Amino acid sequence: MSKGKIFETQDGSHSIFSEAYGVSYHSKYGAIQESTHVFIQSGLFCQIQGAREVSVLEIGFGTGLNALLTLLEANKRQLSIHYEAVEAYPVPPEEAKLLNYPQILDPSAAGNFLFLHEAEWDKTYQVTPYFSFRKKLGRFEEVNYQEIFDVIYFDAFAPSAQPELWEENVLKKMYDALKPNGVLTTYCAKGAVKRCLKGLGFTVESLKGPPGKREMTRAIKARPV
Repeated sequence: MSKGKIFETQDGSHSIFSEAYGVSYHSKYGAIQESTHVFIQSGLFCQIQGAREVSVLEIGFGTGLNALLTLLEANKRQLSIHYEAVEAYPVPPEEAKLLNYPQILDPSAAGNFLFLHEAEWDKTYQVTPYFSFRKKLGRFEEVNYQEIFDVIYFDAFAPSAQPELWEENVLKKMYDALKPNGVLTTYCAKGAVKRCLKGLGFTVESLKGPPGKREMTRAIKARPV
């Protein structure tokens, strides 16, 4: 889908402005800064201590930035990570190859970054010795996972742009997809979203947000007593 406008955010990394939704894929204050803070530092890092392998679900594959950051962490730490992403409206590979994330993060990862976009749907790939990857084309509302993932990156557009992804029945699917003690992170800090997450059984934390945003949200699925 996309065919949006690529622009440079304040940390020098690219984002895309979606003409269809009227919003950008990342914060104007810095795409890499935001993704690193919200999803890697506040999500992935919660689950890697002492772990031999970690499973990650991304809701909204988008530009592929979160997947690339996770791949680089897997390689750096020699930690086995399985990464699944669900995306209804993918960014075309010819558009993705214009994004400057590999040039900023690790030029040697440019081929892997493009492969994430070009890979066939519903097929698992061992992209590096430490990073396996699968993406599903479709709406998250239509998939069902049961206690598979350690981490969820909830990176859909904001509730004002994609309200259907922030409804209670969809958030319940995320709860079900997580293993006990699993972690969900999102840039969204709206009170209604946090209350809904609490009502589903999550322990909800308000954390300091990335540059330009006061707060973000982390939700932890309680382990059964």
